[in-house]
Amino acid sequence: MIVALTAKNKLGFIDNSIDQPRPDDLLYGSWTRCNSMVISWILNSVSRDIADSLMYMPTAREMWIDIHDRFHESNAPRVYQIEDAVGGGSLPPQAVCKLHKSLYGLKQASRQWFAKFSSTLLSIGFSQSHADNSLFVKVRHDVVLVLLVYVDDIVIATNDEGAASELKLFLDNKFKLKDLGKLKYFLGIEVARSSRGISICQRNYAMNLLTEAGLLGCKPRSTPMDANIKLTQDDGDMLPDPSSYRRLIGRLLYLTVTRPDLAFAVNRLSQYVSKPRIPHIEAALNILRYVKGTVGQGLFYGSNSDLKIKFFSDADWGACLDTRRSVTGYCVFLGESMISWRAKKQHTVSRSSAEAEYRSMAAATCEILWIRSLLTDLGVTCDAPATLFCDSQAAIHIASNPVFHERTKHIDIDCHVVRERVQQGIVKLMHVSSTQQLADLFTKALMASRFHSLLSKMGMQNIHDSS
Repeated sequence: MIVALTAKNKLGFIDNSIDQPRPDDLLYGSWTRCNSMVISWILNSVSRDIADSLMYMPTAREMWIDIHDRFHESNAPRVYQIEDAVGGGSLPPQAVCKLHKSLYGLKQASRQWFAKFSSTLLSIGFSQSHADNSLFVKVRHDVVLVLLVYVDDIVIATNDEGAASELKLFLDNKFKLKDLGKLKYFLGIEVARSSRGISICQRNYAMNLLTEAGLLGCKPRSTPMDANIKLTQDDGDMLPDPSSYRRLIGRLLYLTVTRPDLAFAVNRLSQYVSKPRIPHIEAALNILRYVKGTVGQGLFYGSNSDLKIKFFSDADWGACLDTRRSVTGYCVFLGESMISWRAKKQHTVSRSSAEAEYRSMAAATCEILWIRSLLTDLGVTCDAPATLFCDSQAAIHIASNPVFHERTKHIDIDCHVVRERVQQGIVKLMHVSSTQQLADLFTKALMASRFHSLLSKMGMQNIHDSS
C-alpha cells in the first residue's frame, strides 16, 4: 500500500506531510476528493470486517494509524509459510528471507487474530454464542461476564467489577491491551449512563458528517425525506462524480446504527448507488438537513424495563416504482426499548397487499428467533410468546389458518415460518390499527405530523437538547 501511494504521490495523506486545509480554503475540495480516493484504496485492501470498523473515520490518516496500531504487534500470526515458499527445505536458525513480492496479509490477519483471541477465552471458561460468534459469556455462581469483540475493540459487561479487573489483567498478559475505562465511546457511538438507564447516540459522527458535506450551518428539516417526491432510477441527470454520493450513503448507513428514524430514507437512496442522479443527491442532502436539527438524537434503554418481546411488522405494497416490489419494515422492542429494526425492499413481487404483509411478518419472525437465541446465550429466558402487531387482517388470517390454500399456494414455503411459530406458541399475532402501526415509519416517507407521532413512541431521546 505504501509503495502504491508513493507511486501516485498520495503518501502524504497517511504520513501527515500533507496538511488538511480549512473548509473555506480553495484547496479544500481537491483535498477532500484525494482523501476520499485514498480511503477507498485502503478499504479495498483490507477485509470486510476491518473495512466496516474503519467506515466512520473521516480521513485516510486516521484509518492508517488505526490499522497500524492493530497489526504492528510482533506476535501477529503468520499467514504464509515461508519454508513452503522457498521450496520446502528447512531454513537455518534465525534465517532472513528477501521478499521479491509484497505479501498482503491484512485480509487473513483479522481472522487469525480472532481465532487466537477466541481460543484464549474458551480456555478460561467462556462460552461462545451461537447467535453471534463475537459474543462470549461466562457465568460462575452469581458472577456474569459478557465480552463483545469487534475486530480488536472489546466491550466487557459484568455485575462484578473485581471479575472484570481479573479478566483485563489476564488478557493484558496474553495480548497488549489499552484499558479505556468505563464505556463512553465505541466505534463512533457515544454512551451516556444514569440511574434511569443508558442512552446511545452518534452526535460527534453526525457533526463530522455535516462538516464534511458543508451543511453545518444549513436550515434544518422536520423529516428526512419528502413524502410527496417519488424517486426512480431514470429521473434527472447523472452525477458527474458518483463516488461522492456513494461515500455519503455509506456514512449515512453507519449513522442508522442508532438512528431508526433514518432507516427508510437511507435504504431507499442506497438502491441508486450504481447510477446516482441529481434528484438522489438532493434527497441525500435533505437527510443531512434533517440530521442538522436532530444531531444528538439517539436511543434510550431504561433500567426498569421488562423483558417482554413485542414487534411491529408492516409492508408498503408495490412501493418501488422501478421494480414494483414491496417494502418490508419492522421494529422489535424488549420491554419499552427498541433493540432492532429494518427497512428493506422485498426480493420478489407480491401479488397482493396481504402477501406483501405476510412476507414482512416472515422477516420479522426470523429476527425474533435470532433475538430469542441471543437472549438465551445471555442467560435470559423468554417463556412468554413474542407479540407480533400487524395491521393486515388478511395476513393474520393466512398465518393463523392453514386452510387458505388458494390464497397461499403461490407464496414461497419459507414465508410459512410465521404459521409454524404461531402453532409452536413462540409468536402471538395481534391486530393493530394503521394509525398505531409503528413499523409504518420504516416502509414509506411520512408527513411531519405522522412521522413525529410514531417517532415519539420508539424510545428515542436527544440528551443534548436543552428543551
